[in-house]
Amino acid sequence: MEIYVDAVWALNFCLDFMLLLLTKALARDDTKTRRVILGAFIASLIVPITLFYPNSFITSLIGKIIYSLLIIFCSFGFITIYRFSKLVLLFYFTTFAIGGGLVGLHFLFSNPISMSSSGFITYNNGYGDPVSWLFVFIGFPCVWYFTKKRMDKHASEKIRYDQLYSVSIKMKDKSFSTMGYIDSGNQLVDPLSKKPVIICDQIFLKKWFTEEEWLSLKNAYETFDMEKIPKDWESSIQVLPYQGVQGNNMFLFALRPEHLIVYYGEQQIKTRKLLIGIQFAELTKDNSYHCLLHPQIIQLATINTA
Repeated sequence: MEIYVDAVWALNFCLDFMLLLLTKALARDDTKTRRVILGAFIASLIVPITLFYPNSFITSLIGKIIYSLLIIFCSFGFITIYRFSKLVLLFYFTTFAIGGGLVGLHFLFSNPISMSSSGFITYNNGYGDPVSWLFVFIGFPCVWYFTKKRMDKHASEKIRYDQLYSVSIKMKDKSFSTMGYIDSGNQLVDPLSKKPVIICDQIFLKKWFTEEEWLSLKNAYETFDMEKIPKDWESSIQVLPYQGVQGNNMFLFALRPEHLIVYYGEQQIKTRKLLIGIQFAELTKDNSYHCLLHPQIIQLATINTA
């Protein structure tokens, strides 16, 4: 029996690359493609390792799990445990989904078993005959495309506002950008001016403050002592009362920006008629966005810029 290692290796690299691309797409991750290529190469190394070292630790169950963690690390890096765990689980999901789809197509269009006196047996010619290679080359992209389209369709139908947009905010003559999330549940408005209120977390907002200023502002919020607000920010901060989900009366520190720009498709929506609520914590575990946008901003600004 002849085994063409280079052919099997190349095929495995292509399959791993497409699986990692699908993982990236489902996770809505912005990792560079060259990193995904590196991860696919690391994943494809399992072919020579298995052939030349069949009894190595990598071929065991624990070894395979550790090796999959290495693949995700090389492909996407490590930022937070939550993000890393999500990518690992998505990688396993795509692998099982694609593999299951290929097995289903194989049994649908072929007869891989034959009857003998001892029962049912499978047959295999080396590393695959020309038909099986053709099946992989055609079937894998088809199942890959079907899986991605169905997942994208499901996501778009389930949550209409699940879209991230680039956001730029200017305060104190300084502009910084981040990713904003259109939150349909955010209906917070200033009861006096009726301006919509967006929420930004401390990771993003601290770019405008010194460490001492931020600690003073946080202390003022926790103790509700307005005298502890930094002097340079007294004219830019106001207190917003609001009602919590449990009906409790609460308050929020809000900033008055010079303007906000949302890069909404091909439009640049610019407005200053809003307030920025301060979140003295992180908005997400994976740091995918740092700003909760108010739907009213998109609706009103789209009309004005149309």
